[in-house]
Amino acid sequence: MSPSPNPVAHDHLPFFITSPGSTDWLLLVMAFTLVAAALLAGVFFLHIHSLPERLAHKGQKLQFEIVAVMCLLALFTHAHLLWVAALLLAFIDLPDFLSPMNRIARASEKLAGLPSPEPAQEDASARGEHGHA
Repeated sequence: MSPSPNPVAHDHLPFFITSPGSTDWLLLVMAFTLVAAALLAGVFFLHIHSLPERLAHKGQKLQFEIVAVMCLLALFTHAHLLWVAALLLAFIDLPDFLSPMNRIARASEKLAGLPSPEPAQEDASARGEHGHA
């Protein structure tokens, strides 16, 4: 026995009105679309949010770490000014002050007649490692 429409209803019903007991396909399509749109918006937000880190990755390690911390703070505190500052810092090339200072120190040691440090010790100090035992 097929359900009969209400006598007051129009003869032609829109496609999205389903008969009782049948599947509402429009609801399923819209639910899937809503979930997919929310996931894509989240991925897009995180992709844009990591932009300063990806830009600073080409630069110096210290600059990259500062930008990464600023981006994390901006993400968790919703302080958008930190993200803007991280983006600006990522675009700026920081000057290398360490190399000239190391050259001055080596030249001063040479003038003073002190023995120069071993190459392995220089490499460790250039990377920021300390030889604590």
